[in-house]
Parts: sequence; C-alpha cells; structure tokens
Amino acid sequence: MAVIVLDNGGGFAKVGYSTDKEPRILPNCVTKAKNVRTRIFIGDQIDDCKDLSGLYYLLAFQKGYLVNWDIERQVWDYMFGKDFLKADFNETSIVVTDPYFNFASIQEAMNEILYEEYQFKSVLRCNPSYLSQYKYRKECPDKQLCTMVVDTGYSFTHLVPYFKGKKIENSVKRINIGGKILTNHLKEIISYRQLMVMDETYVINQLKEDVCYVSQQFTKDMEIARMKGPNNTIVRDYVLPDYTHIKRGHVRPQGETTGKAKDGEQIIRMGNERFAVPELLFHPTDVGIQEMGIAEGLIHTISSMPEDIQPHMYNNIVLTGGNCLLPGFHQRLVTDARSMAPDEYDLSITNPSINPATYAWSGGAMLAQDPNFSKICVTREDYEENGHGICQEKFDV
Repeated sequence: MAVIVLDNGGGFAKVGYSTDKEPRILPNCVTKAKNVRTRIFIGDQIDDCKDLSGLYYLLAFQKGYLVNWDIERQVWDYMFGKDFLKADFNETSIVVTDPYFNFASIQEAMNEILYEEYQFKSVLRCNPSYLSQYKYRKECPDKQLCTMVVDTGYSFTHLVPYFKGKKIENSVKRINIGGKILTNHLKEIISYRQLMVMDETYVINQLKEDVCYVSQQFTKDMEIARMKGPNNTIVRDYVLPDYTHIKRGHVRPQGETTGKAKDGEQIIRMGNERFAVPELLFHPTDVGIQEMGIAEGLIHTISSMPEDIQPHMYNNIVLTGGNCLLPGFHQRLVTDARSMAPDEYDLSITNPSINPATYAWSGGAMLAQDPNFSKICVTREDYEENGHGICQEKFDV
C-alpha cells in the first residue's frame, strides 16, 4: 500500500511517497505575477515564471493556521494530481502534519476533505515534532526516554518536549517568531535605509537565505560593521536580479564589495542587517515582541518539568525547521543555552546532518514503514462509521 507523507508547513509543503529518498519541497501558496495576467502559479509552478518581481501571494496559512481552504485545495489538487504524485486515493494512505494547538473546526474540515473529497484509504494526522522525535529515537536507540524538539519554521517557533514518545502537552511553548517575520523585517529596514522593496517578498527571502547569518558575538560584530574600508569584513553587496540578464540575485565576494553598482546593476548593501535580522530569533524584544528568545524559552520550558527528567531533556535536544539553515544558528543556540542551563547537566543539541527543514518529513517516511503504522491510522471505514470523534481520540494533535 502506498503512503504519501505531507509535512504541510505554512511556508513550504514537503511531500512525497514514503519510499522516496527525498521529499519535493514546494511553496504552500498560489502566486500571481505582475507580467503574467493570464495564469496563476500553484506551488512550485512559480519556477516557470520569468519575472519574479512584485509577486502577489495568496497564502493558505495565516499566523500558522490553515484558514484558506480554497487555496489549499488548489495546492493539494496540483500536488496529488497527474503532474506530480499521481495518487490513486483508494489505495493510498496519507500522513499529514497539523499545526500545534490546532482549532477543532480546522481539524474537522481537514478530516472532511481528506476522507470525503479525496477519499484516502486511511489517514494519520500528527504534529511535525512527533515525526521528528520518532526519527531521532529510531536513529539513537540509546535515547528512548526524552526528546526536546525545537521546531522553528515559517510562522512560529515551537518548543515541544516528548517523554517516551508522548507529547508533554502542558509544557509546549510557542515563540511568535519565524522565517516570515525575519523576511518582513528585512524588507522594512532595507526599504527604510536604501531601496523600496516592500513588494519584493520573493527576492528579499532569497537575499535573507544568501546573506544573513546568526552572530556569535553581537556587539563585536556591530563594531566591525561600523568600521570603514577593508577592516569591515561584514559588509557585502547583493546584486539584485533584473530578470533580463540576471536571473537570480547573488552576493559579491568580499574582494569585490565596493558599494558601487557596475553597468546597470542594482545593488543592496548589506551591513549589520546580515546578523541583526536573525538576531530576532534570540531577542524578539529588539522589534517590540515581548517574548523570550529561543535559548531562553528552551531553558524555561525544560525547567518547568519534573526535576528527574530535566537532565534527559537537556541531553536530547533536536533542531528542526528552515531557520536552522541560517549559518551559525546551531552554534549560537548551544552557546546561549549552555550559559543559562544548570552546570551539573550535560547539554547536547543535535542539528540534523540532512536538511533540518525536511527532518519531520523523513521521520514520517520512516513511520510509514513501521509494522504498527496501520494501528495508529484511522481508515475511511472507521471514519464513516464513527465520524470526527474517532479522529479526535486517535490523533495526538
């Protein structure tokens, strides 16, 4: 029996059959382009678009929850359809991720669409961190007791503790900072300081991924960024795409960073923005969001648990989600958490060697091979007989 694993994120959906090596990653939205009036781009069809300036996004997720089903349906129809997965629904099961603390109304709508519209044979809905900790425990058989999953994604960052594979519900914490806020903040400060880019979400997101990094010593980097001339090792010129000659923006190497545009190029000069923007993950108060940063939240979450499991939690921290791809993120989290954690506990933070953004997906692919997989799913017959109640009982979301 075929199993589709769908990690349905707010920014990107990671999807594929459980037998695939890697998932396919596609934007979980529908996009309209300024210069193409005649069509909309669903998911990764945006790669066919020649001019990516001033894109208009229609997102299925708002503030981390799935609220626009018309958009999500278009993305899913494309995803399961003949150009992509070619799913035969009656013979296929699906593992699909749900946001944490999801509303009952959204869960019921999801059940109806999966069972009644698409008519999947059976369904398993769970949080992405469940799949991440399943993979972690399978790969480290000596670490079965506790897992602390740090899931830092598009809309939020969640800190989710697991004890023997069960989520400790009342210790889950959410920090309202994700990749979307970083991109939006970067758009604002570039628009204020240099060039109006408020409509260029796509380009600025690429710029963030190409240039930004997490600083290990913030004040020291700030001092370097203030220096003039060759002493300033931080400043870089980012050449913006014009979609005629330059198809994708790129960073000039340090030697060529002069701050002057060559023949008709448009550049953005990136100084302290390179590390001041990702700093929000550790200090949200910098932009007036009165919350803890990731490191502080992590220590706070673990110290709120019973004392006898705290050392196990400190020793089994797993990082997942797209923000972990920022250079220096793992190192900074280790440094900050170590300085706040009690001295007598060992601290071990695992940064997946594979892409942290697809870690939950590969956990789902492993779970689908598990001999007990069918016991945790709800089949269509069960659903037709018992309705939403059986899903609420069986799915731990």
